[in-house]
Amino acid sequence: MNFKGVIITWYGQNKRDLPWRATQNPYYIWLSEIMLQQTRVEQGLPYYLKFVEKYPSVFDLANASEEEILKLWQGLGYYSRARNLHETAKKVAFDLNGDFPNNYKELKKLKGIGDYTASAIASICFNEPEPVVDGNVYRVLARYFGVDTPINSTEGIKYFKSLAAELLDVKDPGTYNQAIMEFGAKQCKPQSPNCEICNLQQKCVAFLEDRVSELPVKLKKGKLKKRFFNYLVITDDKKTILQQRVEKDIWRNLYEFPLIETSAEINIEELETNDAFLKITKGHSYEVSLFNETSKVHKLSHQHIYTRFWIVTLQSVLEEGISVNKVTNYPVPVLIANFVEDFGF
Repeated sequence: MNFKGVIITWYGQNKRDLPWRATQNPYYIWLSEIMLQQTRVEQGLPYYLKFVEKYPSVFDLANASEEEILKLWQGLGYYSRARNLHETAKKVAFDLNGDFPNNYKELKKLKGIGDYTASAIASICFNEPEPVVDGNVYRVLARYFGVDTPINSTEGIKYFKSLAAELLDVKDPGTYNQAIMEFGAKQCKPQSPNCEICNLQQKCVAFLEDRVSELPVKLKKGKLKKRFFNYLVITDDKKTILQQRVEKDIWRNLYEFPLIETSAEINIEELETNDAFLKITKGHSYEVSLFNETSKVHKLSHQHIYTRFWIVTLQSVLEEGISVNKVTNYPVPVLIANFVEDFGF
């Protein structure tokens, strides 16, 4: 049996029972693919179920507010996906009468839909012979064919896309694409794949040459950026302050406590003489304490956020702000959500 046949046969015997595999509706396929970008199925599945329950059609999603969508997305990360999801829903609902484009080229024009997602929707929903290449596919192809070209290089991206196209089952591209992705996720895993029971073992270059742990090759990322966040949790016991992040930065349009970003960790004396702190507390008597002596490190793909929460208790009434009972209504980064739970808002 050839490579293609082995993959499809394995899929028929081992595929997971996932809700988006029971449909060819492009809305549900699109929703699942966006959610599973850089996210494990186990983490994304509960969010998918929540979204399809709350927004059963693209029109429901389009008519929702961005804030509501961000709140439902909270904890899934990479929030630009949620913002793009909303933009595309509005485009499809209001400009395309609810009909997703039925081909790769037009799908790729929609916001948040790149090569991989367009290929997945086009092949699964419309039987268009477009190969998908995600992390799982890169891994399977690199190991089986012994390819050491870096998968995140320009040359590698082109080569693996071409190789995937050669192997594609043009008669049933949707099934084949799902099969090779599932094979990579369950059988040809990143760590400790069970090569001894793999049906591709006899012709797998990585297995035969004992190079499984070396492939695929990936170029190293640049140096991680360190950022130091000091959140001011200002409260008079009844109200607190939340601010929306509006700059083109991480967590755009999510809410957070007033933030002072510094170049390194600071002590209480440095905090109280900071211009931003003086501006926020002007006219108030207060007591300040540090909630977490050791910084909480929030790791993102390209930066690490070292975070401390400073509790600023006012002796006077906070005229502006929101009720402490409403803090949990706002979409916030998971870093803030965890603090809110620990603090007991």
